[in-house]
Amino acid sequence: MQANPLILPGVKVVDLTQALAGPTCSMYLGDMGADVIKIEQPGIGDVCRGWGPPFIEGESAYFLSTNRNKRGIALNYTKPEGLAILHQLIDQADVFLINLPRQASLDKYGLSVEACLARNPRLIHASITGFGRSGPYSDRSGFDIVAQAMGGLMELTGEPGDPPMRFPMAMADFAAGLYTLISVLAALLARQHTGVGQSIDVSLVESQLNWLSYLAGNYFTTGEPPQKTGNQHPTITPYQPFKAGDGKWIVVAAGSERLWRKFCEVIGADEGLVNHPLFATNALRNVNRDQLTPILDGFLAARPAREWVDLMNAAEIPSGPLYAVDEALNDPHIRSRHMIVQMEHPTVGPFKSLAFPGFFSGTPTSYRLAPPRLGEHTDQVLAELGYDADAVARLHAEGVVAGVGKGEG
Repeated sequence: MQANPLILPGVKVVDLTQALAGPTCSMYLGDMGADVIKIEQPGIGDVCRGWGPPFIEGESAYFLSTNRNKRGIALNYTKPEGLAILHQLIDQADVFLINLPRQASLDKYGLSVEACLARNPRLIHASITGFGRSGPYSDRSGFDIVAQAMGGLMELTGEPGDPPMRFPMAMADFAAGLYTLISVLAALLARQHTGVGQSIDVSLVESQLNWLSYLAGNYFTTGEPPQKTGNQHPTITPYQPFKAGDGKWIVVAAGSERLWRKFCEVIGADEGLVNHPLFATNALRNVNRDQLTPILDGFLAARPAREWVDLMNAAEIPSGPLYAVDEALNDPHIRSRHMIVQMEHPTVGPFKSLAFPGFFSGTPTSYRLAPPRLGEHTDQVLAELGYDADAVARLHAEGVVAGVGKGEG
């Protein structure tokens, strides 16, 4: 039986990124079938190899979650021969991912857009940095929390009166990784028409800023900055969590007048509430939500959460239980959708991670390689570049490369 075709057959990616944004992008490219070579410093590796606990047999759970479908090479590119190997890999690549923030470093190692495209005109050179490659902040280092703070959403997260609140997951990093993925795929498609590569410049701050979306639109329209609304929606009511009679929470999204009427019918409210002069339209409900919410809380306290969710869904009102992480990952619907990937790691054994959430009918994503141990594929990659066993041994001895099983990885 013939295996399913890959989405990106023959696409070679050199990944010189670490932490979350770049590795997320390269992992998804790997899921789509690209050959991803992850470059790490010998003895050090990706910074997130040290982020924990939890660790599993010495491997960071954080690292395992973002680095499947990659081959790993431990390469000291600060040494001249190591840099020559890196250039050789880039010159044969379709995509080069890098997150070095400073232009001086790019110029020093011949990794700038100009230098790379001069050597390989078909290359997609994708840069992910805190603030982008231009502008007054371009040389600044940037971590996710800085982007969350400067992107405008951290100030809006939480209940009114609360201090600023960081989103618990590295949202700016993840957003930048996704925007880079989209951009790389678009650039590969454009290259089919033009025959040449190009550069991509993605920043964490702008990726986070872009999530302001309609909140930015509201500001552009009114000139007034948005305010904290907590779990309520700034322009839709009711669109929020409610505590049910058993103490558990559900969320309800009555995002139209039709759904408002259905919602009132399900909770047992009469026409007096449906057509109340303070609540008869969404705009009125938004303005008067402080009066409306306690009334709705009283209705929702009458039944346990599961009953309300079943009743709401039967009436085609968007609703669901408010899950903890373990509940979300073990929901039978999520399980049925194959969102949990289980793979075998040579030291960890079986481990799980989240799948790519796009399901292709003709070219499905493929989960082939466990996250690499530091330098796991060094010798294999060097052999593909034409280095014989003696040359590889010399490179190990001189500290240019390192690999698993040689006392270095």
